[in-house]
Amino acid sequence: MEETLGQKYLLHLEEESFPLSTDSVLLASFVRPGRKMADLGSGCGTLGFLLCAGGEALTVQGIELDAASHLRALENIQRNGLQERLFSCHGDVRSIRGLFPTGSFDAVVSNPPYFPVGSGKTSQKHAAARSEETLNLRQLCEAAAWLLPTGGRFSLVHVPARLCDVLCELRRAGLEPKRLQWVRHKPSAPCCLFFVEAVRGGKPGLRYEPDLIEFDEDGLPTEAYKAAYRIGGSL
Repeated sequence: MEETLGQKYLLHLEEESFPLSTDSVLLASFVRPGRKMADLGSGCGTLGFLLCAGGEALTVQGIELDAASHLRALENIQRNGLQERLFSCHGDVRSIRGLFPTGSFDAVVSNPPYFPVGSGKTSQKHAAARSEETLNLRQLCEAAAWLLPTGGRFSLVHVPARLCDVLCELRRAGLEPKRLQWVRHKPSAPCCLFFVEAVRGGKPGLRYEPDLIEFDEDGLPTEAYKAAYRIGGSL
């Protein structure tokens, strides 16, 4: 199975891999890139490829626990000639202090597991990617805070039911929520996702971005959706 990202890169996915998701595509369009970025729970490199496609000056360091996904990321990086800009580390985000010095990156991103262990909201096939069995919110936020200097940004995507949990854990880790955006499938639909950007050591003050609407009421993609997916060419 193959996906073309950013009209530039060809990503090979195994059939059993977690598929390319709207979450990652739209998150990449929300993120304000840094020059040196880290992707926590990077899988086979999807978010890193999307970020690299959007900016020539940045580098992205992926950190992935699953060995097979890490190896697939290395293959995808090699295949696309991105060895100087995109990297994958086989490691545990929960042990981040043994992987990288503090303040190593100016921006961190993540499309993390959404659901607490035992919530019953994810399939067994993709349990590690969607439930917190190997990484919970507190561990994720603490890892992001370790990697960032004062003023560094952490951006992530999550589901509305966990909004309070996300904001509380961000602030607990010293990451002040500064920018929030809701995602809706259609204008009349309830929110299905949100993006948040937090700043290490930032002052209180949260700005709400206009909702990102994917489709109009007739099912046609909006300009925001087309921009994120680069419609008019491949993704």
